[in-house]
Amino acid sequence: MTTTQRSAHPTVGFVGLGDQGAPIAAAIADAGYPLQVWARRPASLKALTGVPFTAHATVAALAAASDIVALCLPEDSDNLEVATTGGLLAHMRRGSVLVNHGTGTPRAMQQLAELAVPYGIEVVDAPVSGGRAVALARQLTTIVGGQEAAVDRLRPVFNTFSKRVIHIGAIGSGQSGKLFNNTLMMMNHQNLIEILALAEELGLPLTPLLEVFRSGSATSFALEAFGPAITVENSAHLTGLELIDMDLFSTATEAVGSARTNVVRRAVAGANGLSGLAALIEDKR
Repeated sequence: MTTTQRSAHPTVGFVGLGDQGAPIAAAIADAGYPLQVWARRPASLKALTGVPFTAHATVAALAAASDIVALCLPEDSDNLEVATTGGLLAHMRRGSVLVNHGTGTPRAMQQLAELAVPYGIEVVDAPVSGGRAVALARQLTTIVGGQEAAVDRLRPVFNTFSKRVIHIGAIGSGQSGKLFNNTLMMMNHQNLIEILALAEELGLPLTPLLEVFRSGSATSFALEAFGPAITVENSAHLTGLELIDMDLFSTATEAVGSARTNVVRRAVAGANGLSGLAALIEDKR
């Protein structure tokens, strides 16, 4: 779909219409921001059915039409390819902003920012937390790293899909915040696995015990996500994503060496136990 209506809002280019990217892009467009989109596969545009946008045949064309360009791609290497080989940086306007909503390493974000300097483009990392269901509800937590002036410029856009926008610090720190957050969530999964196994050993009824956990001081997103966001059907897929995040976390924390060993081990165990935990909690609802 192509839009021609003028807007007081800056024009936003978007690349990456996946489970989280498409709801984010839709929220931006619904708030009145002219949305420019490029998709490697045209079928991906179906995710924006009913949303006003302009589709472009190339990344370069999208870049030239945008004041802000947002990426929500699976890997750091995808960002690099789009930014360089794809022509994104070379065709963005001087003074425009490039923001990454995907999850990666802090160092990769710093490298992207360095590549953007000759083009006069500011780079901000803004990974999101909450999953697809939260993205659809436009209640994501957006974790931001970058120069304060650039972050302030982007904050109204972030507010269209976020319940909270948290500026952590310099470029790359948004990625650190996201990776530490996800690691703690996985560790909390392992806490649930261990405490419920102990309760079963003692013959305690798990259904009311889970109700206590949800209502009492032990509650957490790691528990509350079961049902709305984590199900038996998607748990294996989520395990794969969590293990990818743990690889990124391990890379991002190499400087501390063995000091991270117990954290990584516990988080990986929580990720690997996700399907069993989902089945157990669903059975006790």
